[in-house]
Amino acid sequence: MNIHEYQGKAILRQFGINVPAGKVAFNAEEAVGNAQELGGDIWVVKAQIHAGGRGKAGGVKVARSLEEVEKYAQEMLGKKLVTKQTGPEGKIINRLLIESGCNIDKEYYLSFVIDREKEKITCIASPAGGMEIEEVAAKEPDKIYQEYIDIHVGLLSFQARRLAYKLGFPREQVNKVVDILQKLYRVFLAQDCSLLEINPLVETKEHNIIPLDVKMNLDDSAAYRHPEWADMRDNSEDDHKEIEANSIGLNYVNLGGDVACMVNGAGLAMATVDIIHYYGGSPANFLDVGGQGTAEDNAKAFRIMTEDGQAKGIFVNIFGGINKCDTIADGLVRACQMLDLKLPIVVRLEGTNVNEGMQILKEASLPNVHIVKSMPEGAKKIIALVKEQEE
Repeated sequence: MNIHEYQGKAILRQFGINVPAGKVAFNAEEAVGNAQELGGDIWVVKAQIHAGGRGKAGGVKVARSLEEVEKYAQEMLGKKLVTKQTGPEGKIINRLLIESGCNIDKEYYLSFVIDREKEKITCIASPAGGMEIEEVAAKEPDKIYQEYIDIHVGLLSFQARRLAYKLGFPREQVNKVVDILQKLYRVFLAQDCSLLEINPLVETKEHNIIPLDVKMNLDDSAAYRHPEWADMRDNSEDDHKEIEANSIGLNYVNLGGDVACMVNGAGLAMATVDIIHYYGGSPANFLDVGGQGTAEDNAKAFRIMTEDGQAKGIFVNIFGGINKCDTIADGLVRACQMLDLKLPIVVRLEGTNVNEGMQILKEASLPNVHIVKSMPEGAKKIIALVKEQEE
């Protein structure tokens, strides 16, 4: 789950981390009011979307008057912002962060991520802040520093101090940096983050150390521990099909291709996506229907996969366990009847009640449904059928 910058900064404040004063605005009038309330004579108007690279794309503006705050707010709100991370389709700006300006002296990069290979949380830091870390890693890898953290003891003072010196902070600033690093680590743990990125972390001319921007990704698997997350989710940023699928307990991720995949179990779902790629197809989605779905839920899954015309064919790849093959077959038949599905559908069923499932499909006599015996056969078949439609 992604959250906006202003939400991430609110969390940092809760942990005693100093961030610039700011308020969210949903219209130009509110933006001006926020600037007046913050006071001062310089403000930053920042587009709030779930993507990086906003500054280069024109989504961050420095305003030196209330008139400029209003002007930038009007220019941004409701407009599409295209960055490297959004792709050409971009994202619509529905909210802004109006923030007090600060006197930046130096910029640094800082993040906490999970290194799955080493099974540790890793703190990554660089003196080349304000830049995309991928560019820094490619062009100046010697400017990337890492500290691996043992979760049983946490980020130790000597590790944070070592990073501060590597980044080039003067001795009198090191304790401030250590304090921020250790607080950020506590945020990472307490909020079940998968990513906590500060870019840039700035040293001001007044010698303050401030996280100027924050990107925080939260692990959906920990949502049961955080009921407050429900209020932070911005559904306008998410794919509407993913939202609908989640509401009925389905795990759906839009992958942008044209071969829809209906699979049970995350491992089989990933293998199905891989095998479609392997044989030259383009998966439309990752869809794990899980083990508890009813025929009605499975019919809804077909509707979600096929709405808006993205999918040109469907590969149903099921190894029946708790979610039985006959339940899947019944849901498929109902979906074809309810939705008048004409798309080619390739079905591979194995496992619990496979014979009953096959019988349901045979009795339905659906002309667009093709039954296969293996994953490779199914992948090749659906790719061929999709290509036939395009020709």
